[in-house]
Amino acid sequence: MTTTVHVDLGARAYDVRIGAGLIARAGAEIAPLLRRPRVVVVSDATVAAAHLVPLQAGLAAEGIASEALLLPPGEATKCWRELEHVTEWLLSQKVERSDVVVALGGGVIGDLVGFAAAILRRGVRFVQIPTSLLAQVDSSVGGKTGINSPAGKNLVGAFHQPALVLADTGALQTLAPRDFLAGYGEVVKYGLLGDAEFFGWLEAHAGALRGRDPAALDHAVTRSVEMKAGIVMRDETEQGERALLNLGHTFCHALEAATGYSQRLLHGEGVAIGCALAFELSARLGLCAQEDPSRLRAHLREMGMKADLAEIDGALPDAEQLFELMGQDKKVVDGAIRFVLARRIGEAFVGASAPRERVLEVLRDSARG
Repeated sequence: MTTTVHVDLGARAYDVRIGAGLIARAGAEIAPLLRRPRVVVVSDATVAAAHLVPLQAGLAAEGIASEALLLPPGEATKCWRELEHVTEWLLSQKVERSDVVVALGGGVIGDLVGFAAAILRRGVRFVQIPTSLLAQVDSSVGGKTGINSPAGKNLVGAFHQPALVLADTGALQTLAPRDFLAGYGEVVKYGLLGDAEFFGWLEAHAGALRGRDPAALDHAVTRSVEMKAGIVMRDETEQGERALLNLGHTFCHALEAATGYSQRLLHGEGVAIGCALAFELSARLGLCAQEDPSRLRAHLREMGMKADLAEIDGALPDAEQLFELMGQDKKVVDGAIRFVLARRIGEAFVGASAPRERVLEVLRDSARG
């Protein structure tokens, strides 16, 4: 069964299709968007090994020709060099403004290819086919595209909405355990920021989710996308409510910078730890009960996930240095770090800057485990 979540943004509206088998049916899904029967696909070598052949077969079944470019996997691919590589390749393929570029992969591919599509000929259409849990529930929906720079993560980019998102939940069965759990960090975030009932459902179905039960996955992805789509429709360019989606990300982005955007810490792992730190900070500021961060950490650990700085492999900068890295975040306003904090599970809000010493205290305690 396939579920459709409509993202109503007027002339930029699109559907997010969710269900198993969508990669094989991609030709039929994409055909209505095409003015000529041809697409170009950008993926990474790891994803392509699992999904490029069935995707191209599905396209060919509808008479759609395709060419593909494969990039190296990993966060380091979200850089100026690869942006130039992708953009020049798209030009060499004579991609026109009426054509469609397909991003097949996780968040790195979606962000990079979406940004290339945004700047190519001042904007060409693209279709997201997210193959990771993180990309299906978060980065493929909402139109945020971009790359990292030496100054920080996602500091260069554009808002460019996709024309269609095909979230094939069957693809989640091919993920390595660590990659799957990293994506779960973003799923948990949705319950924490605005749906306590959903967080309770996640707790109750932890075993099914760990085992990748198809029905449980479909529900978790669909509810996450519904929440993301609702927020994006109300605040497309992050002027207010959409900032809630950054719950845990101020801590996360500093940790990613501290670990060199490497395999030491995957983005979703950083989000999970960041959410735990945000709830701990909220509790210490007297905003929520101490039971809330304890409950969150318990659920993350039941899922087999990291919840504290001490669980990150290798040495980290000290608390003061991490705080300085947080100052590079996009959410800094007038030099002050804005945190997404919580009054309880299911009720987050964009707060003012927290006292520096209280943040340092949270970081130091988390580093001790």
